[in-house]
Amino acid sequence: MSAMRKKLDRLSYTLGSMLKARGLGSRLSEYRIFGQWEKAVGPAIARHAQPQAVRGKKLTLIVDSPAWMQQLSLLKPEIIEKVNSTLGKKTIDDITLRIGEVESRAEPEQPPVRNFLSEAEREKIKDHVRGISDPDIREAVSRVIEKDFLSRKQGR
Repeated sequence: MSAMRKKLDRLSYTLGSMLKARGLGSRLSEYRIFGQWEKAVGPAIARHAQPQAVRGKKLTLIVDSPAWMQQLSLLKPEIIEKVNSTLGKKTIDDITLRIGEVESRAEPEQPPVRNFLSEAEREKIKDHVRGISDPDIREAVSRVIEKDFLSRKQGR
């Protein structure tokens, strides 16, 4: 096992332990929905509804119009299934809908950091995090390594 892998494994264990000790391990998983929302429900729904809060297994959505609120109230079971499928486990079992202002997605989103990395760099990151069993921690560590690669490229 490489020295880098050993360090990453210790970091993974330490982060996981810290989160669990503070009662945040399950919260981290629940709040992944904020970053995965559009992927889970698709761009059409994401333009008209956005997650506001997660309390226990209940997701609160802000919806931009009564028409969309009606439509989404009929689609609750499908949305719950899509969200849980995207997160990889049963995290949400109910949805509350509220009328409000949904952030505009008019500006183009920044491409993911990994689009700027070479294929070799992406493979190197995968090799480094392969031994981390927790998917949330593995993803977080991957992002840290990606940012490090990018900052080195930009001379920071």
